[in-house]
Amino acid sequence: MTAETGFAAGGAVVVRDEEWIVSSCERAGEGWRLRCTGSSELVRGTTATFFTGLDEIEPLDPAAAELVQDDSPRFRRSRLWVEAVLRKTPVPLHEPGLTISHDMLLDPLDYQRQAVATALDAQRLRPRLLIADAVGLGKTLEIGMILAELARRGRAERVLVVTPRHVLEQMQYELWTRFALPLVRLDSEGIQKVRQQLPASRNPFTYFPRVIVSIDTLKSARYRAHLERHHWDAVVIDESHNVTNAAAQRSELAQVLARQTDALILASATPHNGRAESFAGLINLLDPTAIVDPADYDVRDIRHLFVRRHRHSPDVAREVGHMWAERPEPEVLSVKATPGEDAVATELSTTWLHPGSGGSPITGGGRQLFPWTLAKAFLSSPAAFAETVENRQKTLAQKGETHTLEGQALARLAALADEVTGSAKLDALVAHLERIGVGKGRDNRVVLFSERVVTLHWLRRELPRLLGVPESAFAVLHGGLPDDEQMRVVEAFRLAASPLRVLITGDVASEGVNLHKRCHDLVHVDIPWSLIRIEQRNGRIDRYGQQHPPRIAALALTTSNERFSGDVRVITRLLDKEHKAHLALGDAASLLHLHDAGREEDEVRRVLENGTSIDIAIPDPTPPASVDFDDDAAFDELFAGLGDPPAPTPPVVDRASLFDREVDFLREALAEAFDQPTASPRAGGVGWAEHPDEGLVELTPPSDLMARLRVLPDSYLAQRKVKEKLLLAVTAEHGEDHLRRAVDDTAAGAKQTQWPLAHYLSPLHPVLDWAADRALTRLGRNQVPVATAAVDRPTAIVLGTLTNQRGQVVLRACVGMQFLPGGGTPVVVPDADDVLRAAGFRADAVNTGAPIDLAAHRDLVPASVEQMRRHMAMLKEQRAAVVSEPLRQAAREVRDWRRRSEERAATLAPNAAKAARRRIEEHGTQAQRLVASLSARSEPMVRVLLLLVPGGQTS
Repeated sequence: MTAETGFAAGGAVVVRDEEWIVSSCERAGEGWRLRCTGSSELVRGTTATFFTGLDEIEPLDPAAAELVQDDSPRFRRSRLWVEAVLRKTPVPLHEPGLTISHDMLLDPLDYQRQAVATALDAQRLRPRLLIADAVGLGKTLEIGMILAELARRGRAERVLVVTPRHVLEQMQYELWTRFALPLVRLDSEGIQKVRQQLPASRNPFTYFPRVIVSIDTLKSARYRAHLERHHWDAVVIDESHNVTNAAAQRSELAQVLARQTDALILASATPHNGRAESFAGLINLLDPTAIVDPADYDVRDIRHLFVRRHRHSPDVAREVGHMWAERPEPEVLSVKATPGEDAVATELSTTWLHPGSGGSPITGGGRQLFPWTLAKAFLSSPAAFAETVENRQKTLAQKGETHTLEGQALARLAALADEVTGSAKLDALVAHLERIGVGKGRDNRVVLFSERVVTLHWLRRELPRLLGVPESAFAVLHGGLPDDEQMRVVEAFRLAASPLRVLITGDVASEGVNLHKRCHDLVHVDIPWSLIRIEQRNGRIDRYGQQHPPRIAALALTTSNERFSGDVRVITRLLDKEHKAHLALGDAASLLHLHDAGREEDEVRRVLENGTSIDIAIPDPTPPASVDFDDDAAFDELFAGLGDPPAPTPPVVDRASLFDREVDFLREALAEAFDQPTASPRAGGVGWAEHPDEGLVELTPPSDLMARLRVLPDSYLAQRKVKEKLLLAVTAEHGEDHLRRAVDDTAAGAKQTQWPLAHYLSPLHPVLDWAADRALTRLGRNQVPVATAAVDRPTAIVLGTLTNQRGQVVLRACVGMQFLPGGGTPVVVPDADDVLRAAGFRADAVNTGAPIDLAAHRDLVPASVEQMRRHMAMLKEQRAAVVSEPLRQAAREVRDWRRRSEERAATLAPNAAKAARRRIEEHGTQAQRLVASLSARSEPMVRVLLLLVPGGQTS
C-alpha cells in the first residue's frame, strides 16, 4: 500500500508502534507532514505532528482489517466508533452549506450567514475575506461562525486571532462561550504563563496552536521571529485598519501573517481611507493577484473579497428591528460659559485663533496647530487646559523663551484661567446625569467620552462628590492602562453585580468594545472633530442587541465670542451630520471622503480657521449611486453601496448522527470509557450527574480533558471551579440563559465574572472531542466491529474521502454497501445514515450476544474497499465542476493577471519596472503553487467502519 493511498484525513496510521488518526496532511519538501490524534491507549487524545522523513509511518491497509464482534450493550461500542470517526473526519473543503455554526449560541440572522457563505465560496481557492460591516452588526459573531465552519472542515487546528489589547478578553469570551473555540490569551497574564512553561527559545505558537494576542504584543521582535517560522490554518485580524493603514511595523506584520496562513479574515468598520491605493493594499493581503494597478481598478471586480452592510441595508434592516432599537437624534446640551470661562475663550479667539493685525504670538511649525490644541484643551476641561498651558510654558522655559510674545500670551491665559471658579460644563454634566437616572441608589449606567486623559481623571475626581455616589461607581479606561486592567474595567461594566455605573473613557474604547449590554446612555464630554470618531463612539451602545433607544448627548460651551470654536452650532452640525449619515449610509466617513480620524480633525480645524460653513465643507449624505471610478469620492461612494444587494442565504446541512443530541453521545461515551461514570474520580468515575429540570449535566474533568481546558483564563477556571466540576448546558436555550445569568446576577455574593457557570455543549465543545478520542481507543488496531441489525443481507458502512495535495478533504462519502446472496458486487446505498436508521441501529438496538460467524464475512471487507474506491472515482468525475473547475478558473486568472501586470510594468520607469516584475514573479509563482497544491489526489482514503449482519431486533 502506498503513502499516496494511505495518508489522508480520517485515515489510520501506525507511528512508533502506536495507532494514530490523521487529521490533516500536506507536502513537506519531498515527503509528508501529518498532524495526528492518538487513538491507541498510550497516546489517546494526544496531538502530534510527524514527518515521513523523520519517522517510519505505516498506513494501515483497510482491506486487511480484522472483524471483531461487538459485545457491548445495545452495540454501544460500534455506535460510538462510527460516530467518533465521522466527527473526526472533516467535511469537504467546498461544502457550501452551514454544517455546524447554526447550532451555536447566536440569533439566526441571514445577513451574518451570508458573510460566512462568502468566505466559504467554492469558487475561491482559500477562505479569505474582509468583513467591512459598519459598527454594531456583529462582526465578531461572523468571525466565530467562519472559524466554526473551518474547524468542521479540518482547517482551524492552528488559529491566530489578533485584536486591540482592550478587547482581548471580549473576543476570547465570545469565541469560547458561543462557539466553544478555546484560545490561549497572550496578555500580560498569558505571557507570564508562557514564560513559566516554555524555555525562551521555544516557539509558543507550536505549543499553543490556538492563540489570541494583541497587535502590540505581536509586533515585538521576539514574536515576529516566531511568526515567520510558523504556518497557520486561519488568521483573524480584528480592527484591521490598525495594521494596514498604519505604521510600517504593523503593516509589515500584517504581510507576514498573510503569507503564513491559509485562511485570512480581516474585520474593520473603517477599512479604507478613501484612496484606491490604500484599499488595494488591504485587498492584496487577501489576494496578491487580485489587482493589477493599485491606482486604477474597479471595486466591483474585487467585491467577492469583502462584504459591506450597515444598519439600514435592506437585508439587515428587515432582521434587526426587534433587537436593535432606533437611535433618536443626538441631544446637544448647550452650556453657557461662566464669566471667567468667557474671558478665557475671548482671549483664545482674539489672540491665538483669529489674531488681528499684530499676528499670532507663536511662530514656527506649530503656529497653526498649537492654538487649536489650546482651544480643544479648554473645551475639554479646566484640568486639560491648565496642563496644556503649563507644559508649553515648561517647554519655553527650557528654551529660554519665557519672555517672548508667546510666553507673555501664555502667562495672560494662565492668569485668566486662575480666576475661573467652577466649570459650567461640569455642572451641566451633573444635571444631565441626574436627569437620565445616574445617582445615589439608582441603577442607570452611562459612558462618558473625552479625548484628554487628564479630563478623565478630573471627572473621576469630581463626579463622586457632586453626584453623591460611592467611588466604586466610577472607573477610568484609557490606553495607558495595563491590558489586564483595561479588560477588567470593560468586564465590570457589563455585570449587574458590579457597582460600576459611570465609565469614563478615552477613545481607546471607541473601537471594538461592546458597552450596550447594560447601558444605553452616552455623553460626549468633549466632541472630536471627526465624524469617524463620533460614529465609533456612538457605536459602543448603538449596536445589535441594544433594546433601549440609545441616547447620545454632547456638551457644547457657548461664549460671547462668535468666532470661538466652541460655538454650539459647530458641535450641533457635526452631530447632526453623523446622525444623518448613520441613517442614510451607515458610514459617516463617506461625507468627508478622508477615512482617517486625524485627517478629518485637520479638515474641520481648517474649516473653523477659515470661517467656512460646516454645511458647505461637510455635505449632507445622499444614498450611493452607481458611479464611474474616476476619483476618491467616487471610489468611496461605490464602496459604500456595494454591500446593499443581499447575497443568497446558505443552506443548512443536516448533520448525520447516530445520536439525537450531543449529550446522548457524551453520556454513552462515558459509559463505555468508565465502568461507573457516576462514581467519584477516586472511585474510577467522573462524577457524572444529570439535572434534566435545569437542562444541565456535570462531571469532574479527568486530567486528559482538563489539559484541553487549561488554555482558558486561570481566573475563569478558578472562579467557576471548572477543575472540580464542569457544568454543561445541554440546550441552546439553557446555554443562553446561563450567559444572561452570569452578567445579570445581582444576588448577594454573586460572582463578578461574565463567564457563565454552565457552558453550552455545542458540537465543537472540547469535551465532545475528548469523548470521541476516548471512543476511538475502544477498538484494537485496524479492527472493524460486527453487529446484528434489522437488515435483510450483510451491509457494510464505508467511509471514503478524497483529499487535495495539502491533505484537505475535497470529497467525502459515507455509504451503505449491501451484499446480495451468492456474492457479486455490493449495491451502494448513497446515504449511510438512512441505512443505519432503517436498521434500527440506534440507542434502542438490542444486542443479544448471539455468536456471529466472522470467518464467513471476512471477504466482505476487501470487497467493500474495492467497491468504495470505484464509487469515489465515479463521484470525483460527477463533481469535477466543484472539485476541479475552480482550480482551472484560478489558473486562468493568474495567467491573465501576469499578462496584464507585465503590460503595466512595460510602461513604468526602469527601477519601478524592475520592482514590479520582481513582485509579479514572486506572487505569480506563489499563486501557481497554491493552485497546484489544491488539486485532488488520484486515490481516495477508504475505510470500512461497521459490518451489519441479519439478526437484529429492536426493543
